[in-house]
Amino acid sequence: MKILGFDSSGMVASVAIACDDILVAEYSVNYKKTHSQTLLPMFDAVVSMTELDLDSVDGIAVAAGPGSFTGLRIGMSTVKGLGLALDKPVVAVPTCHALAYNLWGSDKLICPILDARRSQVYTALYEFKDEEMITIKEQDAMDINDLIDIINNLDRDVIFVGDGIPVFKERIEEKIKNKAYFAPAHLNRQRAGSVAALGMIYMKEGKAESADDVKPVYLRKSQAEREREEKDGRR
Repeated sequence: MKILGFDSSGMVASVAIACDDILVAEYSVNYKKTHSQTLLPMFDAVVSMTELDLDSVDGIAVAAGPGSFTGLRIGMSTVKGLGLALDKPVVAVPTCHALAYNLWGSDKLICPILDARRSQVYTALYEFKDEEMITIKEQDAMDINDLIDIINNLDRDVIFVGDGIPVFKERIEEKIKNKAYFAPAHLNRQRAGSVAALGMIYMKEGKAESADDVKPVYLRKSQAEREREEKDGRR
């Protein structure tokens, strides 16, 4: 099985090709450029470098959210366009699932944290048992202090991954004594390779959708929507 993977749910733009148990190519950039500028040129470069026959692709996997509203829309629209043009199914991979999958085989709890602003994070909790990733807590948007309380009540070693680490690392280290670990540089951000690998599993489980039907997962309203509602409420 051959899967294309895309992730633009955060600052990282990432494109990958996975074929069965081999990651054929992965192109990731973590730099301040809009994904509309980078994602398709990166895809073209990967396809050209690997001489990929797009007709041979079985499906396309995309990080579906949560994450940056703009990034998710760009990634989803890119994948929808490709899926329709190539007549390929699409697999929506939850962003936190893919981030946790970076740390496949860890003996610790895995906690993705994405900065959602206003002291909130997009987060979830996972563990690996018998080579299977188990969801302990589903994706959610919550206050970082509430998440810390949940983790402390579980009383287990936990490894954090995601762009929320620089924002909340000091608070985590202060409140989770001697049990908090942080993923290293090559594993601590979104990777299309993980999206493609999980997408392949989900394809085999029958979780693919048509490009028309796949949708992003936001978990909460955008800042613009919240500000508009607050403004309307004051009228």
